[in-house]
Amino acid sequence: MKHVEMTEPSAPEEERLATRGPAARTGWSAARRYLPLALIVLLLGLGYAFGVQDHITLSELGERRDALKAHVDAHFVRSIAIYLAVYTVMAAIAFPAQSVVSVIGGFLFGWQAGAAAIAVGATVGASLLFLATRSAFGDFLRRRAGGIAAGVAEGFRTNAFGYLLVLRLAPVFPFFLVNIVAALCDIRLRSFVLATFFGILPGVFAYAWLGEGVDSVLVAARAAGREPSVADLLTPQITFAFFALAAVAALPLLIRWLRQRRR
Repeated sequence: MKHVEMTEPSAPEEERLATRGPAARTGWSAARRYLPLALIVLLLGLGYAFGVQDHITLSELGERRDALKAHVDAHFVRSIAIYLAVYTVMAAIAFPAQSVVSVIGGFLFGWQAGAAAIAVGATVGASLLFLATRSAFGDFLRRRAGGIAAGVAEGFRTNAFGYLLVLRLAPVFPFFLVNIVAALCDIRLRSFVLATFFGILPGVFAYAWLGEGVDSVLVAARAAGREPSVADLLTPQITFAFFALAAVAALPLLIRWLRQRRR
């Protein structure tokens, strides 16, 4: 019987065998960091591919008003839960037409319940985008941030909560951009959530109030047996909503004026 001699693995081979497990685990850990952001990008792409933005219009809402209102009246909790989930996803993936969806919330549920759902959905969605961006690119982008992002990042480093609250109250930059830039800075999740929730409330209530006002216009026009006109929109409720939105839009100018006076 022939004897087979077993040889010991060489030193380089021993190192390769010893490090294969940790390297594989490190690779999976690095890939897992990008999964939440990859899912966000996938959902955003699917939304555009299926033309979801083309169906989020006030005209289509008016056409489906009776069916939607009947469903909300029969299944209020389920309806507002679905709306909350949809709004959260839209905020997380930075899908357009969020202002229209906010009006729809007030249209379907009234300004109180609609505003509550909008505020929660926008805050949770913004927090998901914040966490996904920080997980994937926080360290890398924080070192390379430049231009507007660098200026915003410097504001966060000075006073994270107060600066974010001002950006939410006075929407100088797009909502999704603030979520992303905040993820590049050393701001705590708790501060991000609180500043976002309370900062967006003025705009949230204005949009929800506008939605309820649009619904009252459609009801009045239908009761009169005619199509709604532009003149029908000049109700106290809708006028107040537009004044509130104008006030929110004017906040950046007020803040800039106050800063100049302090200097």
